[in-house]
This record gives sequence, structure tokens and C-alpha cells, in this order.
Amino acid sequence: MASAASRQGHKVIGTVRSERSRVALAERLPAVRSVLCDVTEFDRIADIVRQAEEDHGPVDVLINNAGYGHEGILEESSLEEMRRQFDVNVFGAVAVAKAFLPRFRARRRGFIVNVTSMGGMITMPGIGYYCGSKFALQGISEVMRAEMAPFGVHVTALCPGSFRTDWAGRSMVRTKRSIPDYDALFDPIREARQARSGRQPGDPGKLAAAVLGLIETDTPPPQLLLGSDALALVSDRIERLKQEIEAWKSVTLSTDG
Repeated sequence: MASAASRQGHKVIGTVRSERSRVALAERLPAVRSVLCDVTEFDRIADIVRQAEEDHGPVDVLINNAGYGHEGILEESSLEEMRRQFDVNVFGAVAVAKAFLPRFRARRRGFIVNVTSMGGMITMPGIGYYCGSKFALQGISEVMRAEMAPFGVHVTALCPGSFRTDWAGRSMVRTKRSIPDYDALFDPIREARQARSGRQPGDPGKLAAAVLGLIETDTPPPQLLLGSDALALVSDRIERLKQEIEAWKSVTLSTDG
């Protein structure tokens, strides 16, 4: 996304977590300005955003993309792993958005793209913490959208499917297996995910083009699915949800006084 936006002539500020990453970014995308920012250092984010705008001018679009995947059976995965997952994927994303909200509100314009996942609308065994974090950000994004709409600020949750990124590779934290009862369920899932890493159907370049098109529209959607797998899996869940609601409709209605 940074590369595509830079090529189109946009001024891009990219956040990095280390001086080593800053050097790597400068070598790969010399036109992109870099800012050191770890989204879990919540108390520093407002000052980082203030300094970035002082140095580079008002920001028009926030791509809230920091995050990583955690893979592990719930019973095997520690609460500390869950806390870290939510610190980055939920609290970090919200903290960055909150640093921009008063600025966008005061200027009566701005666009926040919160990158969630199809895993914020569907679930799969073995990524409970990840799906939980993305469901949380998905819901918060919808509320953020409603609260910021009166001020001319757009908010869209971006919900990608499987793309050829490092999500399932170096960016994923995997809990060590420890309970044999789960072998039959989960081992094939883990092996298949690792085997597909780097060969997913989604093209990151085409995702970037879609996002650049999204931020140009005056009528963006609350959420935007990207990828054929996201469309198929989310559509299937919606259909199953409709069937479940209908099957239990009499019980649902029985609780009114």
C-alpha cells in the first residue's frame, strides 16, 4: 500500500519499530517518510502523531495496518499470548485511531481504514485469539464510523482474505503443541497453512490498488471484503446465520414480556 500510494504521488508516512527497519524502508521506498512507532507503547502515540503532522503536514488518511497472527488451540495457548494479541491488534489500532480522531474531527475531514480480516467475520479452529481480536476491531470500527460520520470523517474496515504476505510466515506466532487430543483436528490445519504461505490467492498489489480506489470515494462501505476466499467464506457464514436465526426464531421471540 505504501509503495502504490507513493507511486501515485501521495505523501506517505510509514511507521517502523526499529532503526534497522527504518534503514530497510529507506532503501526500498526512498520517497516514504518514516516514523518510529510501536503501537503497544500507548502513551507515546499521541505525541508521535503530533510530531508527524508538525514535520510532514496534516494527515488525510490513516491506514491502521499494524497487527500479527497468533495460531494455537485455545486450551494450549496462554492468556499472556492472548493479551499480547489484543494489545497489538485491538488496543494498538484503537490507540492510533484515537490519536487522529480529534484532528480529523477538527478539520471536518479524514479517512480511517482499519485493517481487520475475513477472520473478523468468520472463525476457524486454531486462531481463536486472532479472530477474537479482529471481531473486536470490526465492531469498534462500525461504532467509530457512526460517531465520526457527522464530522465528515470516513471509517471503513478492510477485511482481506488470504494474501501473499508474511502473515502466515515470519509474522505469525505459533503456540507449541502439547495436547495430543487435538492432533487430528489441528495438525492438518497448521500444516496446510504453512504449506500455502507465499502461495495464497490474494495479490497484495491488487489489494493496494483497491485501497487507493476506496479512499477516493465519497461513499465508502462500512466494511470491504477483499479476495475470493473472503467473499465465499463470509457469504457462507451469513447464510448459516440466517438459517440458525430462523430455526430458533420461536425461542428468540418467546422471551418478550
